[in-house]
Amino acid sequence: MIMAKPKKKGGPKQQLSPLAARKKARRDYLYAMTPRRRRMKAESQRKNCPDGYDYDHNKKACVKSSINRGGTQSSNKKDGTKAEYKQNRK
Repeated sequence: MIMAKPKKKGGPKQQLSPLAARKKARRDYLYAMTPRRRRMKAESQRKNCPDGYDYDHNKKACVKSSINRGGTQSSNKKDGTKAEYKQNRK
């Protein structure tokens, strides 16, 4: 009987060369440390949402983690992303 491998924490890993992986890690780190991202991270930590919930900066409230993933909804459902706000603004 063959069993499926357990999922890795953080999801599937991208198939990058060692050099590309280092460059991506550096790029991601620099983006995460911009003043705006640091303010958002601090705000999320201050809100202290319960387990399974994330702070949604667009709605200014704690929402389920599964819902707080931008761009995953079909076009007729609202997911609160900036792209959606831009699209619906006329």
